[in-house]
Amino acid sequence: MRRSGFTRGVGASALVALACLGTASAPEPVFRFVDIAREAGLNLPNTFGGTDKKDYILESTGTGVAIFDFDGDGSNDLFFANGTRFGSGSAQTPSQLYRNDGKGHFTEVSREAGLTRTGWAQAACTGDFDNDGRPDLLVTYYGHNSLYRNSGDGKFEDVTERTGLPVTGQRWGSGCAFVDYDRDGLLDIFIANYIDFDLSSAPKPGSGKNCEWKGLAVWCGPHGLPSGHNLLYHNNGDGTFTDVSEKAGILKPGGRNGLGVVTADFDNDGWPDIYVACDQTPSLLYRNRHDGTFEEVGDMTGVAYNADGRLQAGMGIAVADYDGNGYLDIAKTNFSGDRPSLYRNQDGRFFEDVSEEAGLGRNQLLGWGIAFLDADEDGWPDLVMANGHVYPEIDRSPIGESYRQRSLLYRNLGNGHFADVTAGAGPGFAVSRPARGLAIGDLDGDGRPEIVIVNMNDRPTLLKNLSPRQNAIAVALTGTKSNRSAIGARIYLEAGGRAQMAEVTGGGSYYSQSSPTQYFGLGQAAGVNRIRVVWPNGETQAFQNMAANRTVRLTEGQERIVEVPFGVAPPPGSRPPSATAPRPAGTPKKPLQ
Repeated sequence: MRRSGFTRGVGASALVALACLGTASAPEPVFRFVDIAREAGLNLPNTFGGTDKKDYILESTGTGVAIFDFDGDGSNDLFFANGTRFGSGSAQTPSQLYRNDGKGHFTEVSREAGLTRTGWAQAACTGDFDNDGRPDLLVTYYGHNSLYRNSGDGKFEDVTERTGLPVTGQRWGSGCAFVDYDRDGLLDIFIANYIDFDLSSAPKPGSGKNCEWKGLAVWCGPHGLPSGHNLLYHNNGDGTFTDVSEKAGILKPGGRNGLGVVTADFDNDGWPDIYVACDQTPSLLYRNRHDGTFEEVGDMTGVAYNADGRLQAGMGIAVADYDGNGYLDIAKTNFSGDRPSLYRNQDGRFFEDVSEEAGLGRNQLLGWGIAFLDADEDGWPDLVMANGHVYPEIDRSPIGESYRQRSLLYRNLGNGHFADVTAGAGPGFAVSRPARGLAIGDLDGDGRPEIVIVNMNDRPTLLKNLSPRQNAIAVALTGTKSNRSAIGARIYLEAGGRAQMAEVTGGGSYYSQSSPTQYFGLGQAAGVNRIRVVWPNGETQAFQNMAANRTVRLTEGQERIVEVPFGVAPPPGSRPPSATAPRPAGTPKKPLQ
């Protein structure tokens, strides 16, 4: 019999002790990923800048992808941010919204859904900012950003101006995330900004020392261009937002070249922090001070630079407890010629860059999207990275690098080390791509996340995992007192003599948002002994004795568990009632603690 309990928050001292899993006797897994994008109906190309030559840095960053169930039918849909090109004759192409038919086949519906804006889109992030049970969409742009409210009838409404977000001026919005930073049950918005870029005065390729790379004339920047400033918008609970960037301490570090963004509780104090990967400026870790303000501690905690104390060109971010010590670690992609970063969270106060000893130094490609996922379902999160160069001109040069690059798969060995298994990971990893954003999520209901990759000026990639299966479980959360999206919720799971931990994060990867459902490999365990959820407001719920190979939907404050076996379509009415019953946007706030 399953039972659930509901108590007030627990501290770091109450963490479940994590057992180590030996790998010496475990057989080597067989991996096989195939690209099924064409069969799934993902046939529209991304558009972003020149194809053979790029004259401005604006043409280089590309876009991201969001995986979320926008129409509430129980199946994940896809949103691809789209860009444009320079020149009066360039086609103006809107971003792409693909509706899932429930079986992993997609139909493009952006115009029907009201998503018609064109221009230099960048990142996409999702969250239910008005707590009406429908996930909303934020898209950053070079220009001004757009906030789309999900109206629940298959359409989105642009509410940017109505909610008080800027609709004038010229900013380079980059990574974004929804986050309930003050734990009042309402999702706030964090947006990174890259550089202050003025096209009318931008220098030409080869015109200065910041416009050359290995002797090749290329677009200029980011050195020599003014850095952007990050922004935090507080949700007022009445459908509007207020810019609190200065008051909250977000502006105190000064300008940085921010790209990827993720929100997560890195010090296990129950409050969400914010990490920003920065390009050739120190990366940022904003520690939540519980009073509506943040302290920037990137240098102090060891995540601003690499192990040698050098600046890096940080791009994307992945977060997971990869080593099972009860703290969330950070993996970060960087520029060509530099290894990816792996910051091991030692105690919530200090990180150690262990990328080289962990085995991530073997490949030094130009990385963008990145995510942890348990590809072999053994209970240890593996790493996938999307790569692609920024200069298409290098294909016509003797530099020895290529514009299209391989995506990478690293297997977590369970002992702090990763093995590069890309060569044996199937045809999906044998193709070189001009990749940018990456997100993961189950698109066909089989309980195993797919990998979606945005390819610059090309069709997207959809990698299906056809590797031999073990056991797994997926956990989907719905908040009631906490924010409806449950962003910031922690899940602790015990199965097969081991404990695992994951968090519903805001943002992540590069310019992308993965599915909020959390996936746990169970190895040979036939079920889960216990799941404990720490909700964003600090309250805790526990559920016991659940069978493997199913998605369990848990709702804050309710004992009822909705279970859907992998491979079975959710029956009508299977979603928790609170997922569809709206909560007034002006729900009274809880005081800061």
